[in-house]
Amino acid sequence: MRRGIAATALAASLALVATACGDDGDGGSAGGPVKITWWDTSNATNEAPTYKALIKEFEKAHPDIDVEYVNVPFDQAQNKFTTAAGTKGAPDVIRTEVGWTASWAKSQFLAQLDGTAALPKPEDFTPSLLKQAQYEGATYGAPIVTDTLALLWNKDLLKKAGHDAPPADWDELMDIAADVEDKAGADGFWVNSDPYYTLPFLFGEGTDMVDAEAGKITVDSPAAVTGVEKLKEIVDAPGTADLDVTADAYAHMQDAFVNGKVAMIIQGPWELTNIYAGSAFTHKSNLGIAPVPAGSTGEAGAPTGGHNLSVYNGSDEAHQEAAKEFVGWMTSARTQSKIARANGTLPTRASAYTDEVTAAPGIADYQQVLADTAQPRPSLPEYSTLLGDDFAQNLTAILQGDTSVADGLDDTAGKFAELVPDFA
Repeated sequence: MRRGIAATALAASLALVATACGDDGDGGSAGGPVKITWWDTSNATNEAPTYKALIKEFEKAHPDIDVEYVNVPFDQAQNKFTTAAGTKGAPDVIRTEVGWTASWAKSQFLAQLDGTAALPKPEDFTPSLLKQAQYEGATYGAPIVTDTLALLWNKDLLKKAGHDAPPADWDELMDIAADVEDKAGADGFWVNSDPYYTLPFLFGEGTDMVDAEAGKITVDSPAAVTGVEKLKEIVDAPGTADLDVTADAYAHMQDAFVNGKVAMIIQGPWELTNIYAGSAFTHKSNLGIAPVPAGSTGEAGAPTGGHNLSVYNGSDEAHQEAAKEFVGWMTSARTQSKIARANGTLPTRASAYTDEVTAAPGIADYQQVLADTAQPRPSLPEYSTLLGDDFAQNLTAILQGDTSVADGLDDTAGKFAELVPDFA
């Protein structure tokens, strides 16, 4: 839909709701603004201030729309929105992780965005990112940021250990990690046992948790066993930090890396702001960003992540039109460029990669990693659910030595069969 047509439709719907709702405090009485709510799942400390500032810009440019900003912790958002949507109490706009979008579209919680003000110039989006926002051929999310996992490395620590370049494969990573421990007095590598961070070990063996096209569960395949066996080998190797499976493991990993206590981690661009604020990276050039190491196939792979902005399907026309206008503005190239410069995140529109954006520390490096090794997630609504507690618990048992790799992955496959019963 062209912007002029969208604006006309929005104005008409604002007038309609003003007539229908009266002075209910939520929608345009006597020409007042429509009030929409946005649940944002970004980091409340480092990212949210940017979004709050952008809302003020949007409201100034769109006096007929007020936006109520609510920051919802990422680890609570999926369950919270699912519950709210089922009771007609969801926000007008939700920042949805790419893995949630298809699932919520399947449940009819989200409005279609094709041909609306939410998706101006869809051809400018990276095609694979737009595809991840679709379900059964329709688009239910506007990509706002993208990401992937990369190997982050402390150049000073590797140099002290006699290495000027990052490892190309997992075996080389173990060698370098041992040298860092021996010569630099720090841990060489930190293993994050979360299933999402385990995907590079599967991708490096040419497999995934499932083969969506074939309708087959592959988390217990020989290739997957090989990948997780390599992960277990790294956990037990000299130079690897002690496995942390506490509730605060992620924070402990970040603290160790930013303060120079560990030389290498696997991480996404969403932590760049925090990392550059750490004592080990006072000089930003000390941070190395490289593709994740390759598996035995010689290939490296990491999941394509990111977030979309989606519109709740259960509100009235006026609120949906206002929400779509907001989504289109927030995911425009101009706005994405501002977000990237402020938060160190990767835009989803090609035209948002301006000279200023690519000059920002870390952005060009991650953009290259995204092009080289990122793999789009399969078009499967249940994919993000497969990365949940059952897989996590089995991985913990495997890495702690409480069960074998084969038995742990077999048990995971059995749990997957309950989530995707049509898969073999």
